[in-house]
Formats: sequence, C-alpha cells, structure tokens
Amino acid sequence: MTAADLPHTYPFRFVETILEERSPDFSRGTVKAVVSANGAASRGGAWQSPLLLAEAIAQAALLLEGGGAEAGRRGYLAGIEAFEAARPPEPGESLTVQVRIAARFGAIVRFEGEVRSGEESLARGSVLVRRGEAPPA
Repeated sequence: MTAADLPHTYPFRFVETILEERSPDFSRGTVKAVVSANGAASRGGAWQSPLLLAEAIAQAALLLEGGGAEAGRRGYLAGIEAFEAARPPEPGESLTVQVRIAARFGAIVRFEGEVRSGEESLARGSVLVRRGEAPPA
C-alpha cells in the first residue's frame, strides 16, 4: 500500500512514506510525515490542534495495515485513549510516526503510536479504529 492508497487526500493526508514495514505480528512499523507550511492543518504556523497528531497515528496504522483505499473508507477513527501531546509540529518538520497493534476485538483495533521530530517525542497515545462499515448517520 502506498500513501496514494489512503482514503485521505490533501489537505487531510498527513502520512506519506513507509520507513519501516510492519513486522509480521505488527509489533512495530514506522511512517514518515512532513509538515508543510501551506497545508490546511498548519496555516499560520504550527498545526492548529495537537489532536491532529492522533489522526496522524491513525493514518500511519491504516497505511501499515494495508488493504487499499476502499478498505480504509469502510473504517473510521472510533476513539482516542491516553493521548498526550507535548507540542504541535511546525512547518518544515519531518516527523516519524511509529505504531503497533495493542489489541484487537472483532472489528475494533487499538493501535499505540508515537509521533517524533528527530529525537523529540511530540505525542503518544492509543487510537481505536473500527474496520468495516461506516457509522450510521
């Protein structure tokens, strides 16, 4: 799967490149994200909300999990747990997003992730992703 296979497009796609494929048991995998100055999330400087880092973790998990854009469109971010953000990223920063599967219960998957800029940890926490049909309107 490539970033083009993600169901997200500009300006809401944050992850770009797989740096480390997921391990067979998905105990690790790493994705790259670059913060651009003209992206909707960073207009006027840093990302508008540190919660966008939780979205970056979810997108990294989806990219590493595979299945293509259509599979991704049938799922959704269902929750955020124990999420801590030190600061939002600034335009021009290159981020690494490390994720792993922490638990699976049917169609719900909990991924733990960390977003780093160089050696600095910007955010860490868990996201719940519901794989399958979109939620009712």
